Amino acid sequence: MTVALYLRNEAGGRGVPLKRSFERWITAIPELRRRQATLSILVVGAREGRRYNREFRGKDYATNVLSFPYEPLPGEKTTLLGDLVICAPVVAREAAEQGKNARDHYAHLTIHGVLHLLGYDHQAEAEAERMEALERRVLAGLGIADPY
Repeated sequence: MTVALYLRNEAGGRGVPLKRSFERWITAIPELRRRQATLSILVVGAREGRRYNREFRGKDYATNVLSFPYEPLPGEKTTLLGDLVICAPVVAREAAEQGKNARDHYAHLTIHGVLHLLGYDHQAEAEAERMEALERRVLAGLGIADPY
C-alpha cells in the first residue's frame, strides 16, 4: 500500500503537524492498507476556511475539515481519492474548547475527512454510527483516545 500525499500549509507552521504525521494517520485506515491512494491536504487560515465553506457548502463560517471526493469518469482507473481542506485556527480552537491535544484532533479530523473521500457519511444515524466506530478503531490503533 502506498499513499501519495500532497500537503500544502497556507496557515503557517505553528501547530500544524508535519507531512509524515498526516501520512501515518491516513495509512492507519484499514481500507488504505490494501490499495494505492493519492490525495491532497490544504491547511488554511480562518479567512480561507470560511471562503471555502461558503463557496462549496453555502455556510458562512470556517469549519474544521472539508472533503472533496474525486469522481472518476466512467471506466477511469485512478488512485486519486480527492482533496481535504483543514482550517488550522478552527482545529486549534476546538481542541482547546474540548480539552483535547491539538495533534490528536488533527489526526481525528484527517481520518474523518479521508473516510468521507472513501464514501463514508454521517447523514443517517446508522451511517454515523458505522463511521464513528471506524474512526474510534483507527484512532485507538494510533494510541489516541475516543474523540466522541
